[in-house]
Amino acid sequence: MNTVVRFAPDASGPLHVGNARMALINWLFASKAGGKFLLRFDDRDPATSPPELIIAIERDLMWLGLEWDEFARQSDRMDRYREAFDRLRAAGRIYGCYETAAELRKFSETRRAAGLRPIYDRAGLMLSDGQRRQFEAEGRKPHWRFLLDDGEVSWNDLVLGPQTLDVTNLSDPVVMRADGVFADILPSAVDDIDHGVTHVIRGVDHVTTPATQIQIFKALGAVAPALGHLPLIMDNAGHVISKEMGPTAIENLRGEGIEAMALNSVLANLGTGRSAAPCLSLSEIAEPFDIRDYTAGDPKLDTAKLARVNAKVLGLMPFEMVEKRLSRLDLEHANRHFWETVRTNLSGFSEVDEWYRVCFGDVPCVIEDLDLILTARELLPPDPWDGTTWAAWIKSVAAKSGQSADALTRALRLAVTGVDKGPDMQLLLPMIGRARALDRMGG
Repeated sequence: MNTVVRFAPDASGPLHVGNARMALINWLFASKAGGKFLLRFDDRDPATSPPELIIAIERDLMWLGLEWDEFARQSDRMDRYREAFDRLRAAGRIYGCYETAAELRKFSETRRAAGLRPIYDRAGLMLSDGQRRQFEAEGRKPHWRFLLDDGEVSWNDLVLGPQTLDVTNLSDPVVMRADGVFADILPSAVDDIDHGVTHVIRGVDHVTTPATQIQIFKALGAVAPALGHLPLIMDNAGHVISKEMGPTAIENLRGEGIEAMALNSVLANLGTGRSAAPCLSLSEIAEPFDIRDYTAGDPKLDTAKLARVNAKVLGLMPFEMVEKRLSRLDLEHANRHFWETVRTNLSGFSEVDEWYRVCFGDVPCVIEDLDLILTARELLPPDPWDGTTWAAWIKSVAAKSGQSADALTRALRLAVTGVDKGPDMQLLLPMIGRARALDRMGG
């Protein structure tokens, strides 16, 4: 049986690191198994799933490199859900209920006050035809529930291990609202059946869903997929990351200079106990991937660690990976040598502009010891410059000034580049060139 997994965002908000991690883990699971990755938008309600958000989520997934093998939108499949709904209703597994939202709230409050679970009492199941007609004459429209079988539901969770839930502790789930919009539970099961989904890997916030969903699969004559529930990502303060937290949106992280593979490297290892080694391709991450490595503990996204991994990823990127991005900056001399010289000193790709100015533009340089710089200027080697020029210059200035090479390195770097640290000067100096170096030292 071919492995098929799915990532099913509801398009009610931007993609954030929490659901990006779910998409990534599903993609890696499919890749490792040689299977398929389905992208399915749960856009049944147009009021909460605007087209621009769907486009934005697709763009973010493509940026992460998570290309999908199959694509579906629930808004295109409403007839199929209605067919399944009618089938279950005819079989007596779906029934109408006429309580208002206020009445249901009062019912729950009353039961809690009596020390009882707020489990729906199936009053809708007991209504006579006359009572239904009376409610409808009052202008009430029914919402619809799936009738659960009592007993326990068990499954062997891919992440959490053996799980058992007592269905008698649950209310019959609503499958359609009074306004005619389907709740998630029935369309999701129908989609999984129709697309041949074999594994559902999602957040632990859905861990009670199988108690009802497995019964829906059975009622539709199908077997439920294997299930895995991953703990949700926490921020540094211990709060669950959600779409309401703007700074964790993928679009925002991209705007802050985070590289896709840096984020993938960190997210793939959260909750495994492994360190986030910087990887340049998803295939590198997929190589050691095993869903059993994820634990039940709540992983935290360390933004400082993400920044460190980001710098490491940039430092590893070959020129071929950034050539097009460099060309879009319209920097004439941003060639292979330039990139390989500055890449290990970048915390974000946008800093390329700063190092380009250091090499080829105007920068405010710093002269701390004028006499020393006058001596250094006199001893500036003639053209042509190459990788040996810096060492030769330092040696000659040290001999005349009596200062050590270590002491001279900082002073000359400041005078020529305007900063006290950065790329290897033996690589940087030939790009700066003699005329520019002389000018910066006041020549």
